[in-house]
Amino acid sequence: MSAHSSALAAGRRHSVGLRRDGTVLAAGSGLAAVECRVEGWAGVVSVVAGNVHTARNTGRSHTVALRSDGTVLATGWNGDGQCDISGWRGVTAVAAGWRRTLGLLANGRVVAAGRCAEGQCEVEPWREMVALSCGDWHSVGVRSDGSAVATGNNRRGQCAVDGWRGLAAISAGYLHTVGLGTDGRALATGDRATGACEVDAWEDVVALDAGSHHTVGVTASGRVLAAGDNSYGQCGVDGWRDIVAVAAGSTHTLGLRGDGTVVGTGNNADGQCEVDTWSGIHRF
Repeated sequence: MSAHSSALAAGRRHSVGLRRDGTVLAAGSGLAAVECRVEGWAGVVSVVAGNVHTARNTGRSHTVALRSDGTVLATGWNGDGQCDISGWRGVTAVAAGWRRTLGLLANGRVVAAGRCAEGQCEVEPWREMVALSCGDWHSVGVRSDGSAVATGNNRRGQCAVDGWRGLAAISAGYLHTVGLGTDGRALATGDRATGACEVDAWEDVVALDAGSHHTVGVTASGRVLAAGDNSYGQCGVDGWRDIVAVAAGSTHTLGLRGDGTVVGTGNNADGQCEVDTWSGIHRF
């Protein structure tokens, strides 16, 4: 869910992948859902999927893509205007959460569209940003100096990132936030009930992502680490090898291999893990 060059993204009920030729693949939601209607997209350099924790009153989502010319595409549920981004220009990265979209501009400022009832879109004061991520009800980012900033719901301490320094990346889940230091160590804040914040022992990490109740990370050796809820097998990544990127959805996890193929584990009720035929997914 982070805003960086992303070739792989996972939502609640769908997955998206970016191929080397700038086209986008989608799986899940029966492929009939509007968030999977990406067939005509071209010239894409990054994709993200709006995610929301699995509950009876959740499920609809959206997909966002950044094009090489700095414009943005969106498809899916637009109940709060989260897809109203057609006028954005000069965007260098995007992030999507439940009911909202964030865009990072070339000047380090941030634009937002969608729900702001919990303050999650109050990003106008942010400056010198280099990375963004959206959780369910909170938004987080990394400044050029490696410090972190957060806004939105903080009922479980998921926005308590003021003291974080030396960050290379950040990712927001449902009620937790994880950060990756330039030293390859991971740190976390927020709800610890599910174990998603148990990343203190992780080392040599080069990328990570936060799902709703779990966290996954990739080591320099291509191994994958996981912590948190495993009710659907979303943390069943021990046997994965040669992984260069990961994406964590609500209850499923995706991994991109160095050869451009993709593996998935976890909840597959909507076909969101049916990615084994994908190939040519872009490696950044």
